[in-house]
Amino acid sequence: MEVWFYHLLSRPLESALPALVARTLANGWTAVIQATSPERLAALDDLLWTYDDQSFVAHGSARDGDASLHPVWLTLENDNPNAASVRFFVEGADAVAALADEAARPKERAIIMFDGRDEDALNRARMQFRQLREQGFALSYWRQNDEGRWEKSA
Repeated sequence: MEVWFYHLLSRPLESALPALVARTLANGWTAVIQATSPERLAALDDLLWTYDDQSFVAHGSARDGDASLHPVWLTLENDNPNAASVRFFVEGADAVAALADEAARPKERAIIMFDGRDEDALNRARMQFRQLREQGFALSYWRQNDEGRWEKSA
């Protein structure tokens, strides 16, 4: 399993996340998105239904029940109830704690998304990068260019 850090610079999470989740589903994978607050989870719930006039991302959360029926699961917990291939960590969610639990790990990839314009988010990402490297995870670092495309930097 790989851990990818996505450094948001030119496009906000609300623009970048749905595209990455849609790409995940296009690969035939399932996903978990972990946030840290009920407010952010509710905003993500709305976003995934409405981010594009032509499309939406089907998803569920604990209030919907039966995670195995949902290709994308929204959570505040260190869980992986839909056996996700990819796990997204947003809003500073603790990837280190979740990835320490084998049952919570995604099959293919963990993606930690952070806002490079927010000093606290940047520091949390750096801390998680160091801790995950020390634990032996394979890490990659991606940053947005001025057009919002991802470029691998490490």
